Amino acid sequence: MALDLSMPVLVVDDYKTMIRIIRNLLKQLGFTDIDEASDGTEAFDKMQERKYGLVISDWNMEPMTGYELLKKVRAENSISKTPFIMVTAESKTENVIAAKKAGVNNYIVKPFNAQTLKGKIDAVFASE
Repeated sequence: MALDLSMPVLVVDDYKTMIRIIRNLLKQLGFTDIDEASDGTEAFDKMQERKYGLVISDWNMEPMTGYELLKKVRAENSISKTPFIMVTAESKTENVIAAKKAGVNNYIVKPFNAQTLKGKIDAVFASE
């Protein structure tokens, strides 16, 4: 599937600052339709209401983590194919492996810049 810059993107993070940073990076890359959620529960609810072309989620959030969100999304038929990029400050190998097993499309370790984000997004859509 080709990368569609007009597709809706959902950014999930419990830090407003991080959401703002990712939103700005996405805008730099040309994305125009960006939604946000402050935790996995809110994100999952939004995904039930709207079809997103990409989800970029932080790992560490309360009450539902990005990892729990990923597993819930993959288990839900209507949204199980949604491209999902996990963002985390920790580059623990076991986290990367767990996320891969749960079906994450790509993984970004903070801090990152627009080029890193673009590369990860491009890789996700090149592999579809």
